[in-house]
Amino acid sequence: FADLVLETWDLQCERNGREHRTAEMGCQQLVVRRGQPFTITLHFSGRGYEEGVDKLSFNVETGPCPIETSGTRSHFAVTDFPEESAWSAVVQQQDGGSLSISLCPPPNARVGRYSLTLETSTGYQGTSCHIGDFILLFNAWHPEDTVFLRDEDERSEYVLSQQGLIYQGTRDYITSTPWNFGQFEDDILSICLKLLDTNPKFLRDQNRDCSRRNDPVYIGRVVSAMVNCNDEDWGVLAGRWDNHYEDGMSPMAWIGSVDILKRWKKFGCQPVKYGQCWVFAAVACTVMRCLGIPSRVVTNYNSAHDTNGNLVIDRYLNETGQEDRRSRDMIWNFHCWVESWMARPDLAPGYDGWQALDPTPQEKSEGVFCCGPAPVRAIKEGDLQLKYDIPFIFAEVNADVVYWVVQRDGSQKKSTHSSVVGKNISTKSVGRDSREDITHTYKYPEGSEKEREVFAKAEHKKSSLREEDEGLHLKIKLSEGANNGCDFNVFAVINNNTDTDRVCRLMLCARTASYNGTIGPQCGMKDLLNVTLTPRAEKSVPLCVLYEKYGESLTQDNLIKVVALLTEYQTGDVVVAIRDVYIQNPEIKIRVLGEPMQKRKLVAEISLVNPLAVPLNNCMFVVEGAGLTDGQRIKELEEPVEPQAEAKFRLDFVPHQAGLRKLMVDFESDKLTGVKGYRNVIIAPQPK
Repeated sequence: FADLVLETWDLQCERNGREHRTAEMGCQQLVVRRGQPFTITLHFSGRGYEEGVDKLSFNVETGPCPIETSGTRSHFAVTDFPEESAWSAVVQQQDGGSLSISLCPPPNARVGRYSLTLETSTGYQGTSCHIGDFILLFNAWHPEDTVFLRDEDERSEYVLSQQGLIYQGTRDYITSTPWNFGQFEDDILSICLKLLDTNPKFLRDQNRDCSRRNDPVYIGRVVSAMVNCNDEDWGVLAGRWDNHYEDGMSPMAWIGSVDILKRWKKFGCQPVKYGQCWVFAAVACTVMRCLGIPSRVVTNYNSAHDTNGNLVIDRYLNETGQEDRRSRDMIWNFHCWVESWMARPDLAPGYDGWQALDPTPQEKSEGVFCCGPAPVRAIKEGDLQLKYDIPFIFAEVNADVVYWVVQRDGSQKKSTHSSVVGKNISTKSVGRDSREDITHTYKYPEGSEKEREVFAKAEHKKSSLREEDEGLHLKIKLSEGANNGCDFNVFAVINNNTDTDRVCRLMLCARTASYNGTIGPQCGMKDLLNVTLTPRAEKSVPLCVLYEKYGESLTQDNLIKVVALLTEYQTGDVVVAIRDVYIQNPEIKIRVLGEPMQKRKLVAEISLVNPLAVPLNNCMFVVEGAGLTDGQRIKELEEPVEPQAEAKFRLDFVPHQAGLRKLMVDFESDKLTGVKGYRNVIIAPQPK
């Protein structure tokens, strides 16, 4: 027999991409998921392949030092009986000189970039030929994969959807901001692989790091550390919370991960400025979805940052309601992290499923700024000793807040108030733009027997004084929405649930604030020294907060913190109430003109009305949307926008992907920043 001569070959990127749900990554490279077969075609010249005469085998290798024992190299022959726990190759069909072969990676293979080599031998003669590279991802569709997720709608939301909503605002006024995850956009996959190859564990021991890339727990921990740059580890984002963002992008201005990851690569893995919690979480979510691990961004309202691990957050207020003697413990208005879905074979049974991962740099874990993966189930059950970092997240959703009012003479009085931490834990619903409340996955109902059991196990004693049914109650209410540029009223509502007259001092104070709990200057104040409450009566005291007072010091978080202190003269008891008011930005209106179809031009009309009493300068719209716009489109307006006038422009774009898409818009100016809007657009497929 003459030698078998390989002439050409076809990795069938398009067909394999469709079958492996990676087609949106483009057909320039072969991207497949583990545990699932993919097909390649070989064309021989002279004569075709003859079974029994010719031997065909393949070599797959990943990482800089591929070794069979590390699972980063495999050599396997074409066979009739594939083995499920190892790489295999089976002849599918033969047609003259062309041969279709089905290759199948095991469901626990290492993920990453592989090189593929074909070895042919006839008799004693053999040749080998490198036939290309492919990228292997996790497979949420395969029951044997550790990231297997049963429900198809959930897989399409948590692995395939390139857009989502992230919840912000306050627990009383939850807002959603659109985010372009863009995990299938050009170059994002190669940037995610670069991130794995830049992580310190890889640089320390390349063989060990690559051999552990079959484990989503390991990958999650690496990604959680690499999204922040606090370990001088070439991480993606630098965090900043002080409202000085002039030498970078304000965290509020981003509308997607693609821009951030591309900047990181373009500037030689220098950290991108600046991120805050939702930016860190969203970028981590993009990387995890890109690698094939089901992931979602979650928001916890009134999130405790317990630095000393005692599950108690002590806050000190002076008599005017101003924060005094800062402890490092903080209560964040909200805090975002990521949940990723995976099995936990490293733990006892019962902890598979959603795992919390927090890439925002807060505390070190095993010497590195990363957090998780922590099984959400373990947080709910108070199993603090399990891996990883459960005590920190347990505190974020369960810590107790104690307000101490510091009197003039320096003495401290413990106040009563209702429980606040870990409220309305939220994520985007599957397949819809509505909010799903997942608080019940993190904690048992407040006051329930199960909650008491969990706290006992976690050695957590609730120490704050609960409001009794008796006595004085205090609440802060808001009449209607508070709009940027307008004055608004807040009300302190006091109830006397006793049978006697009570005489009190009421102190009501408003200050601008940031979402991580830091406080700005005062923008409204009322101090009533003589409030008399008759038995069983209710009294409502208004405070008008003026735009001319809050406008200058409002941060980009658009928050105003209102504190009420009610001191009863007779007993000296103090009741505290606190409410965060979210100042609403104007709406961005988006109209799409034309019939939305793949590869056909569309026009979007985008506009916003200036609600302020002053002109807006340096106005800019930024538009993006995976599959819609090719990257980011930026429109700078030449003229200032006068008060009550409309800023508007028209954008032409050609959608290149069909299906449900989100067109996302961010508006920036000197006085009004981080205004977001989006529009869902259903793009019809191009007629065949």
